[in-house]
Amino acid sequence: MSLANRIANLFRRSSVDREIDRELAAHIAMRIEDNVTAGMTPKEARRDALVRFGSRSAAKERTAEADAALFATGIWADLRYAIRQLLRAPGFACTAIVVLALGIAASVAIFAFVDAALIKPLPYRDPGRLVALFESNPLGPRFHLSYLDYLDWKRINSAFRSLDAYDDTEFMMDATSGAQRAPGASVSDGFFRTLGVAPALGRSFRAGEDLPSAPRTVLLSYAAWQTRYGARADVLGQTVMLNGLPNTIIGVLPQGFHFAPVGSPEFWTTLHRSTSEDRGEHGLLAIARLKDGIDLKTASANLSSIAETLAKQYPDADAGRGATVVELPEMIAGRFRPVLLVLLSGAALLLLIAYVNVASLLLVRSENRRLEVTLRGALGATPGRLARQFVTEGILLAALGCGIGLSAASVAMKLLTKLIPTEMMSSMPYLQGLGLNTHVLLFSGLLTAGATLLFSVVPLVALAASSPFQRPGLSAGLSAGQRGFAGTLWRRIGSNLVVIELATAMVLLVCAGLLGKSFYRLLHTELGMQPDHLAVLRVDTPRTGYEKNEQLANLARTIISRVESLPGVQSVGLTHNLPVDGGGNSSTFKIVGRPPSPSPSEEVVRQVSPDYFRTLHSRLLRGRFFLPADDASHPQVVIVNEAMARRHFPGEDPLGKRIMYDDSSPKMEVVGVVEDVKEGELDHATRPILYVPYAQDPGPTLCVIARTSQSEESLLPVIAAAIHEIDPGLMTYDAETMIDRINSSQAAYLHRSSAWLVGGFAALALVLAVVGLYGVISYSVSQRTREIGVRMALGAQQSSVYRMILSEAGWLSGIGIAAGLLCSVAAAILMRSLLFGTQAWDAATLIAVAILLAAAAMFASYIPARRAASVNPVEALRAE
Repeated sequence: MSLANRIANLFRRSSVDREIDRELAAHIAMRIEDNVTAGMTPKEARRDALVRFGSRSAAKERTAEADAALFATGIWADLRYAIRQLLRAPGFACTAIVVLALGIAASVAIFAFVDAALIKPLPYRDPGRLVALFESNPLGPRFHLSYLDYLDWKRINSAFRSLDAYDDTEFMMDATSGAQRAPGASVSDGFFRTLGVAPALGRSFRAGEDLPSAPRTVLLSYAAWQTRYGARADVLGQTVMLNGLPNTIIGVLPQGFHFAPVGSPEFWTTLHRSTSEDRGEHGLLAIARLKDGIDLKTASANLSSIAETLAKQYPDADAGRGATVVELPEMIAGRFRPVLLVLLSGAALLLLIAYVNVASLLLVRSENRRLEVTLRGALGATPGRLARQFVTEGILLAALGCGIGLSAASVAMKLLTKLIPTEMMSSMPYLQGLGLNTHVLLFSGLLTAGATLLFSVVPLVALAASSPFQRPGLSAGLSAGQRGFAGTLWRRIGSNLVVIELATAMVLLVCAGLLGKSFYRLLHTELGMQPDHLAVLRVDTPRTGYEKNEQLANLARTIISRVESLPGVQSVGLTHNLPVDGGGNSSTFKIVGRPPSPSPSEEVVRQVSPDYFRTLHSRLLRGRFFLPADDASHPQVVIVNEAMARRHFPGEDPLGKRIMYDDSSPKMEVVGVVEDVKEGELDHATRPILYVPYAQDPGPTLCVIARTSQSEESLLPVIAAAIHEIDPGLMTYDAETMIDRINSSQAAYLHRSSAWLVGGFAALALVLAVVGLYGVISYSVSQRTREIGVRMALGAQQSSVYRMILSEAGWLSGIGIAAGLLCSVAAAILMRSLLFGTQAWDAATLIAVAILLAAAAMFASYIPARRAASVNPVEALRAE
């Protein structure tokens, strides 16, 4: 048949059917004639011809399938029939589609975050060869390095093609409306060449532009170019005032560029650092590009050797310091990896339950359709034709579920992104523009393909096992379809599916319980302060007018005096870094009178005002707090926290001991010991802290903490206005309450989001598992109505019927819960890095979840058991 004829057949199917009928009639007539010639009577000849020829419908189907155009028409007919089947059973269709859409939506939404953070390549040239470099010290493996150490690492190493440094900063930008805070970053001149990033407009930094004597130049982020300069091409060559200094704009970075370690800078400048700096001043981080043939282990060994050499050469500044080399993606998103993988696993388990639930529904439906399939087979439908119909229905069901699931996932992505605190979002620029990209669509396609395969195979296996496709089983299929017989296949597969659902729900419930308990303990961890009625904000000083320490100290006293005079303010404290903050400077130190250590001690240093601890309501354990007289004109003093006393003064009184940073620095006397304040992150152990008076070691950045007698939130704008009255050039930002600060901290957010999301998955899983169990028991009861009627007619009591049904449910629930307990402990061990103050095998959580799931399962089973116990034996037998 020619191609033209095949295409024409699509538009004249009725005439084609008539042609096939005429052809079939002609073949039958020829057979009858042959039989008559062979000696049969006309009646016998006709009967023999019809029996030998078989079903006309089947013959027409085979003829149509041989023609590709007619086959396509058949597919369209299958699709229309599948749609009619779903419309004919709206309860089944809606339940299956919604359950599948929920599972797909959760999985796709979480996968989008995993893809953006962990899978999607970084927007740099050959990102797999980029590494992040840190100095290690006794406090940990990832700390800043000094500018002089950076220069030595760059000069001596043999493992990197290039090595560059960077530092995040906040610029005070002069604008027509006054000083504005602008996020920025300072980098060495080869930073963007190391990344392999070229500006979209203008040029990058040239060699030597990071030297102190070089002209000041700046690159704009694409967002800053759009919002601040209207995307004008003539922006190149313009001057912008940053921190009171003129900077010439030389280029604009590409639109998709980001570098998460420094947040979302608007302005990128060069370092302009001097070789006359103190080697002990550590404030930089570094990246490098590996040479060809050099792996991470080799590079780490090379850099560690350099660090060891520098430690011997400069023992005062570098003793005890090493080097750490990690892959750049690990440095950028490593902390979020455990949370994202746990959430993805939770979503995958929910998807598994959704698949199992829909498969259970299809098993029930296939039992109810056995009569239909048997009749279609009797009318001539081939097994292939019937199988194609079920595949078409599976594709339609999966496609509808996927379509709705993708729409819901898109909404969920936007919602989850908006729930991320602004400060955290700035450190995760790779989440900007999160949506249905190619990776996410491919992932959803895989989920849909899996659903299609499962939903096509389940009814085919169920019906094939009960022989509705086979001619010898035709009468059995008809009688079984008429009686609604619950075959052994359903009882075996349906029960196993329910056990899988219950075990999976158990895993999700346990994980949610552990994460929720961990989050509760995180929020109730000992802070060493009373966080209520505390208002906090940051203050940056302009570079002009506050160059000297004396000017900064006077400004601090003025701010304290002015804010304390405000109505509703009880006390005010200043600090360089706020509590519940992972930042802060650290310094090596010596304890006077002790022999030198081969590895000098290093701890965090915080500059605070005299009323800092009183404002926090932190307890003084020994000695005294700082006094207003503890300024630069008086002997230097220091206060230590409990952790510091335990580590460096075990078994002795720290009061009166003297500490010095190095041989050239003045000695500081320990005058007090305070309880541990949670200066670092909530989910980290409290670190030893050296507190020094702000007046003896001032800095350009201040953090104001005010204890109020009224709503602290209402006083935040009043405090900011009072500070601006002191000097309009002062810039205030990050105004918030201490409670909000704690609740929106990165540790609290990660624990809260993981607990809520896994808890949501667990709640849905519990509902689906209980509904699945109810469906199994309810269907079993409906199919055993005759058996139950016979039992009750023979004298069985209602209590025995209850026991029979509930014992079946109890066995399924017990097996599911037992399997779930084992899997739950294993899953909890894998996510133990996310738990705070909670063991992976927390007995209370395991027992509580087991009781909850068992109670829910028994409740779901009680309803069909009650229905079974109320069966009227006469009506049941009459129905049969």
